[in-house]
Amino acid sequence: MFICKNKYLANSYILEENSDSYKTIKYSSEGFHKDRGSKFYGYAYPVKSEDELKIKIDVLKKEHHTARHYCYAYRFKENYSVYRVNDDGEPTNAAGKPILGQIDAKHLTNIALVVVRYFGGTKLGVGGMMSAYKEAALDTLNKAEIIECTINDIFKVNFGYPEMNTVMRFIKDLSADIVKQKLEESCTIYFAIRQKNAKKAIDKFSGLKNIIINQVDELD
Repeated sequence: MFICKNKYLANSYILEENSDSYKTIKYSSEGFHKDRGSKFYGYAYPVKSEDELKIKIDVLKKEHHTARHYCYAYRFKENYSVYRVNDDGEPTNAAGKPILGQIDAKHLTNIALVVVRYFGGTKLGVGGMMSAYKEAALDTLNKAEIIECTINDIFKVNFGYPEMNTVMRFIKDLSADIVKQKLEESCTIYFAIRQKNAKKAIDKFSGLKNIIINQVDELD
């Protein structure tokens, strides 16, 4: 898995391998910037898909029905691999790119940021617009709560009831979290563990009699 190291370059990240965490925002946030009469309202959302973003933009268009532009950028996926910018009628790269630049400057993913512009009567020029959209995005993100999330792998352990104490002790030793369990004569436990510690889990359980461990993509 990957995490942003520190730079936005040619619409892609310089990525550092072997990380099992990423940064995003916990809640939505709002910001504002004004330049020569034009008003720029920023809205950041912790979303993971274009469908979620579309719903947010539809709401903004109703709230700001007299605005001229609804520009946005997003970056999705835990490896920061999916992104898009939209200038919504502004000159190419004058809006979406500086918005994405602020998302990337804070190393965020699973986030979309929309800037709504009301034209104030004075043309800002391409450079002025880029600066204004950048400042609106920056103010919006400065008001957001940024959190770091871990990327976890899920394991399924099948065992007999007599092995219960051993399995529970191993899970505790690994600092893993039980996410589902069925404790009967034949037991099943699903636990989540940070991706970087997945090999430790496999090594710890391997070779034990009457205990079977498998990595799974989802819960049964």
